[in-house]
Amino acid sequence: MSNALYSNNRSTFSDVLAAWNDARPDQTAYTFLNDGVHEEATLTFAQLLRRVRAIAAALQERGMQGRHAVLLYPSGLEFVCGMIACLCSGVVAVPAYPPRAGSARGNGRLSGILDDCGAAIILTTAKLLNTVRAFAPHTVPCLATDQIDDACAGAWRDPQCNPSDLACLQYTSGSTAAPKGVMLTHANLMHNSAAIYSAFGHDKPWSGVIWLPPYHDMGLIGGILQALYAGTSVVLMPPAAFLQRPVRWLAAIGKYRAATSGGPNFAYDLCVDSISPAERATLDLSCWNVAFNGAEPVDPRTLDRFADAFASCGFRREAFYPCYGLAESTLIVAGPPKGRPPVFADRTQENHAAPSRAMVSCGSAVRGQHIRIVDPHSRQECSPGATGEIWVSGGSVAQGYWNKPRQTADAFDGRLDTGEGPFLRTGDVGCLRDGELYISGRIKDLVIIRGIKHSPHDIERTAMESHPALQMAGGAAFSVPVASSEGLVIVQEVQRSQRNADAGQIIAAIRQAVSDEHDLSVHSIQLLRPGQMPRTSSGKIKRFACRDGFIARSFELVAEWSAPEPSSCGESQPPMVCSGEKPASVEAIEQWIRVTLAVALNTSPDEIDRDEPFARYGLDSAKGVAMAGQIAERFEIEAPATLFWDFPTTASLAEHLFCQVRPELVKGAA
Repeated sequence: MSNALYSNNRSTFSDVLAAWNDARPDQTAYTFLNDGVHEEATLTFAQLLRRVRAIAAALQERGMQGRHAVLLYPSGLEFVCGMIACLCSGVVAVPAYPPRAGSARGNGRLSGILDDCGAAIILTTAKLLNTVRAFAPHTVPCLATDQIDDACAGAWRDPQCNPSDLACLQYTSGSTAAPKGVMLTHANLMHNSAAIYSAFGHDKPWSGVIWLPPYHDMGLIGGILQALYAGTSVVLMPPAAFLQRPVRWLAAIGKYRAATSGGPNFAYDLCVDSISPAERATLDLSCWNVAFNGAEPVDPRTLDRFADAFASCGFRREAFYPCYGLAESTLIVAGPPKGRPPVFADRTQENHAAPSRAMVSCGSAVRGQHIRIVDPHSRQECSPGATGEIWVSGGSVAQGYWNKPRQTADAFDGRLDTGEGPFLRTGDVGCLRDGELYISGRIKDLVIIRGIKHSPHDIERTAMESHPALQMAGGAAFSVPVASSEGLVIVQEVQRSQRNADAGQIIAAIRQAVSDEHDLSVHSIQLLRPGQMPRTSSGKIKRFACRDGFIARSFELVAEWSAPEPSSCGESQPPMVCSGEKPASVEAIEQWIRVTLAVALNTSPDEIDRDEPFARYGLDSAKGVAMAGQIAERFEIEAPATLFWDFPTTASLAEHLFCQVRPELVKGAA
């Protein structure tokens, strides 16, 4: 039975779900691994239909059709049901990360989303309800969808959505100051789903494993909605489960015989760096046919490292699927033929370039999309092979940014000098060679780390405001290659009157502020003497010149700091400083935390003060989640992903862990 029979001729996901319920009611649609290993819940297409329609009926009863619902769920199948329920009730879904204690960046961004979209209701779970109510404006009602009885499904009525109706606001990652909601219609979602379906060869039987966050395009559209569109089974796991132990991702691919899975460069690099030879020996990746890699320019070194490391597990280089896309075009824009090994070219149009100079082909425009390479100043289409801005048109291009007409006109109304248009101006730089797209950079200087885009303007302002000795409008933020990933660099002028200020305190303040506000670890900081910052004639900072100056070490410095290379920090794994089965004291746990944190942050244990917040040392969420996994394994306790934000210092965390691990000693002392 062809999948296309039930999906390609449908106009909304409500139609698709009904069709699969009729055709395959007992087939498993979604499986959730709560810890990346054990199945917490599954849903067949029949069960999914009942849950979705029950939630949709509750939304219809509250008069929510055409209004905006912000989805604040933990990872799990309730998010899946809430998201699809919005699509099946005519409610505009706004997926977002739920509020998190101690996360200034995440909660500030969420507040911006709630304000910007004009939320009419918040959907969440009973477990998160009180947290969400405390965070949300009192005028916005909250609904715990897991408390809705499936029997309510009978009250559901077809909302008769038109394909042109707004279905979803997809808020772009990065800028904390002004989140932008990309407006996607039902037609956009269906068009891009059809493009992925065709490009990935999903007309043949397949299943998938997805660890990517469901709140953003790759996890939501490429994972959750693609599985529904194709009528297949997908296994979901929390991002934290992958970050804590990357082997869980690859093990799940083998266990569930997944043909499709993927992520940004950093996911593949993390597997190479973190999975031991003994763990590799247990993996079977021979089923993996589409290993997609997107969300940032694909790094040829990443492809080579992963293919070499996991060839013995049955991974085939031709399974790699380097692709290009962005939220403003729903998700995918370009991809290569399935099953073709990656194709490389260099910036001087020589074939088979060295990996350090190579660009990876992202294939050609997928079904229903069109790509032009344009000189952004003259708006003339570039000659074949020439580099310019990537412009896109087609049925997947969104309708613009919610409530932002100026930004919408700038980005979505690109016109060639001939008048042809409109085109989406992506802000990315690339070229077309032999009809294939190569990405070479970004016009807007966005900083992309672990596949997440960050505005350099926001990072620069955070750094400038972190200490009174720093010169306002005197800093630049950019990224540089570091080992197998990208590292954040900040160069910042010191005020003339503050050249003798304590440089160590200034650097520590910058690291903590950037970690708090942007969830990023800084790799290097240079404090510049006044007047050293490269500027244009109008006074604007030249970020590319700053990057060149940093690399060439041509600035006159007040002070500098860089995270040490991993090899200079001793062992790759912390010693077991807590003797015996269980630690004997709080001090033993404290020492273990300091050593473990030092290894994770490439620093010395002596640098870590027991009473200073972890953010002061640049601990970001990825490292915090990974360390929580180490704690869970070392002490055999439950360690939530938010552990390092709930207990933000070495002293407070050690006290908490000691109470968990040795409650009998705590009780005895009391």
